[in-house]
Amino acid sequence: MDYFSSQISRLIEELSRLPGVGAKSAQRLAFHIIGMPKEQVESLSNAIRDAKENVHYCKCCCTLTDDDICPICKSEKRNHKQIMVVENTRDLAAYEKTQKYEGVYHVLHGAISPMLGIGPADIRLKELMVRLEGDVEEVIIATNSSLEGETTAMYISKLIKPTGIKVSRIASGVPVGGDLEYIDEVTLLRALEGRVEL
Repeated sequence: MDYFSSQISRLIEELSRLPGVGAKSAQRLAFHIIGMPKEQVESLSNAIRDAKENVHYCKCCCTLTDDDICPICKSEKRNHKQIMVVENTRDLAAYEKTQKYEGVYHVLHGAISPMLGIGPADIRLKELMVRLEGDVEEVIIATNSSLEGETTAMYISKLIKPTGIKVSRIASGVPVGGDLEYIDEVTLLRALEGRVEL
């Protein structure tokens, strides 16, 4: 039995399709949207439509942008000889929040996963290899520490090494505030191998 009218139920159903939004969150969002002034609802719907219509891949790094070239690739302050390879735009945003990385990025939009049928041709590796024909000194591989991320990192490393460009991998290890007794062996080993002198 439906508790709400068809319009409200449809809105809840559409919102619940968003990642990380469960039934209760979708209901809460739906009622919030219904309670918003009409101008705000129109502004929200216009922003969603405009983003869908105008956002595309940067011609250089493949991140999402509404220009031909994203602001990071356009910036003359960035070190264009250093490229950090990430799996998605969310990972790029995470590194940008640190405000410490001064190079540029390359977004793969996925990781190699034979189990899911995702091969090297299904992610943005060809575009990366084209970029490496320019003046690049180092590629930092910053894929996730998952099986797919590790597979992708190894594949990229084997592709790039013959070019003579330096290839490095981000360190991974113990999270801040983590108790050693609860951390898996692979993570502990990575933390040990990635140690730095104090």
